[in-house]
Amino acid sequence: MSQYFQIHPDNPQGRLLERAAEILRGGGVLVYPTDSCYALGCRIGDKAAVERIGRIRQIEKDHNYTLVCRDLSEIATYAKVDNSVYRLLRSLTPGPYTFILKATNEVPRRLQNAKRRSIGIRVPDHVIAQGVLDAFGYPIMSSTLMLPGESIPMTDGEEIRDRLQNDVDAVIDGGSCGLEPTTVLDLSEGRVIVVREGKGSVAGLVD
Repeated sequence: MSQYFQIHPDNPQGRLLERAAEILRGGGVLVYPTDSCYALGCRIGDKAAVERIGRIRQIEKDHNYTLVCRDLSEIATYAKVDNSVYRLLRSLTPGPYTFILKATNEVPRRLQNAKRRSIGIRVPDHVIAQGVLDAFGYPIMSSTLMLPGESIPMTDGEEIRDRLQNDVDAVIDGGSCGLEPTTVLDLSEGRVIVVREGKGSVAGLVD
């Protein structure tokens, strides 16, 4: 049965953030809130944990996971970022955007897009998500908490606990964080391509 943490969305309890980080360090799968939807997360490079997320969501092996980072400096470790891309990232982070970028060698091959060697990366504007990232000290490999056969993500922490208590190691209940997914921008080819328009505005990003 999974652990259940009710964490204040504005003043998160440090001891609970650290317990969540310990679960990630131990190879666990965590449900946590972001500035768009709840997400499933695990330690980068943890093959078994990534496979568990895949089974929960019943997604294909080539599913594109997102690497959730604390800030721009962390992004540069895992993605190739030139000056123009850096300026755009700086203007849109933290926020409800996922950026598709060319991956560096720090990203395991199985987590990259097999053909393009790219990775989805984002920096959430959410106190709890940032608190977990700070306590953990590393990015979190994540996927939106969308269960098989459902058209919208889950938003209620208690319902998430009830439905996934035997599938994940911990659920962070930080209150409702909305239904709208991130806006996905492909920056891997040197220009801005809107892959999915979501919560983040695309005004002024494309001609």
